Amino acid sequence: MTIQPIINTPDLDRMLNFYTTLFGAVEKFRIPDGEPTFFIGLQVGDAELGLVIDRDAEAGTTGRVLLSFDVENVDALLDQVAELGGRVQGPPNDMPWGQRVAHVFDPDGNAVNLTQQVTPGGGEG
Repeated sequence: MTIQPIINTPDLDRMLNFYTTLFGAVEKFRIPDGEPTFFIGLQVGDAELGLVIDRDAEAGTTGRVLLSFDVENVDALLDQVAELGGRVQGPPNDMPWGQRVAHVFDPDGNAVNLTQQVTPGGGEG
């Protein structure tokens, strides 16, 4: 069984730019192959992410989806979030279970966690 998170968005191009630029997602296919595109399938590391056009989707409505990305350096990505149309919720925190975590929102207001493995004392590991 495979689970693929799919984000409904009123703006496919904006969301495609956010996820390809910030996380290095690679576009694998579009449906249909020509215009107008309804669905974009992305590969992000070992995972898949789908973007589907929904002109009635309300950007900024929280709770529609939560995505968590393991990244090499949480702090290095935070400056790019706003440049790509997203929003940083607050500064990153070192958690007692050995992760550095920052909470951000993508351009449609979907919650995205940036997580980085660190040692429990806060140093990189």
